Amino acid sequence: MSEFGQGRSDRPRRNEANRGGGQERRDDSGRTRNRGGTGPRKFSASAPSARNRRADQARLTAFEVLRAVAENDAYANLVLPARIREHHLDRRDAGFATELTYGALRGQGLYDAILARCVDRPLDELDPAVLDALRLGAHQLLAMRVPNHAALDETVSLARMVIGAGASGLINAVLRKVSLKDLETWSEELVAGIADENAAAALVHSHPEWIVRALRQALVAHGRDASEITELLIADNLAPVVNLVALPGIGSLDEALDAGAEPGTLVADSAYYQGGDIARLGSVREGSTRVQDAGSQLVARALAQVPLPEGGEDTYWLDLCAGPGGKAALLAALAAGHGAKLTANEPAQHRAELVSKALVAIDPDTWMISVRDGREYGEAEYSGGYDRVMVDAPCSGLGALRRRPESRWRKTPKDVAELTVLQGELLDAALSAVRVGGVVAYVTCSPHPAETVAVVDDLLSRNKNAKLLDTGAALESAALPGLASAARPVGEGSTIQLWPHIHRTDAMFMALFTRTA
Repeated sequence: MSEFGQGRSDRPRRNEANRGGGQERRDDSGRTRNRGGTGPRKFSASAPSARNRRADQARLTAFEVLRAVAENDAYANLVLPARIREHHLDRRDAGFATELTYGALRGQGLYDAILARCVDRPLDELDPAVLDALRLGAHQLLAMRVPNHAALDETVSLARMVIGAGASGLINAVLRKVSLKDLETWSEELVAGIADENAAAALVHSHPEWIVRALRQALVAHGRDASEITELLIADNLAPVVNLVALPGIGSLDEALDAGAEPGTLVADSAYYQGGDIARLGSVREGSTRVQDAGSQLVARALAQVPLPEGGEDTYWLDLCAGPGGKAALLAALAAGHGAKLTANEPAQHRAELVSKALVAIDPDTWMISVRDGREYGEAEYSGGYDRVMVDAPCSGLGALRRRPESRWRKTPKDVAELTVLQGELLDAALSAVRVGGVVAYVTCSPHPAETVAVVDDLLSRNKNAKLLDTGAALESAALPGLASAARPVGEGSTIQLWPHIHRTDAMFMALFTRTA
């Protein structure tokens, strides 16, 4: 007997009244009648012999990723590709699994609020695996073009297979309640009576309230209107297109373009790819073409191309916080084209190994790996040793929530406060390591004012030999024609802030400095 059959045989039989006088009524095709609700009795969607007894592989993949995120603090973007390959998903199923995984993670806050109205106990009393299955079911019912009966049947089948028959009954009952209303109706009911606009936006757009407040402040701090918060939150919840970069002088986008990629509109040697598993491209496997957000590409190119204010040699470059190696690979290729050499520093050994792998396609004579605390480059022995320095500082990552949706549920305001101290120390070290007339780039994947403009202001107040350059002009020079002027406030000495809802990039911040005598 199958596992499914064993689960059913353990249930007590209905009494004669419930079974309709001892006969279970079926239609001509053998389908049983739906006994729930009132009104005319209906037949179930499928005969017992046709009902799924196992989960389909795409949904199983999404479930496994959500469990890894919850149990192991894993990142979905690292776990998902491996699971897709393990389950041998084709392009269509891989796309479904990707949307289901990221959609459930992005919508977790809103879906949990809906589920809380449909469960007879606090959500934290549910088995975490059951809650993940409910989130997957809710996303299919409310935000994907999946018929309700399919979303219900497949989620219940998934639960039977990986959790147990007992849990499947609860999941079936809860998701039927969820399916009674659409997402707009649920959202309206949930925010009814909430006066605080940040709290309401946090619920509807599924962000923690403190992040909504921080993003609203960030818009104002970077010269935008606070009313753009809705557009920004919506952009955070859109599935990002995969951005590719062909390493200059090394890689080519021909294979990706032949596979349906579209040329990038923001930066040279880039493309937008929607063809499924990126590892199927040979150029990606060999490392000459890489996955990298266009905003990250742009800030690396801006540092590489900005003229050194006092001219002179341009032979030694430093990436102070190189892991996991995306910007380091592009910088190394650009450095090689300039006749320069890059030192890629990463204090964590396992991340340094990732940097080394990222640089594999680049001539090893043009780069080296350093494994040390980046603040050590502020010591006297390194003073003035580099012409260009990248400080891609550890940050909250609030600018990449669309790519790492689980991050929004892990971060706290305390994380920001702790990181700003480190950011300032790394920037001080970089200013010491760069030569007079050299250039330092301070970059974060966060628009939070505490991690961007405040760090810049503090550096300038501490170091009288630091001068802020016209970062906007440098970025526009490195970009393809048409970069929106909304990227920066008007005026010399400006910093740059990119936005998902304007530039289709992560919310990258950049400030360029030079060291004066």
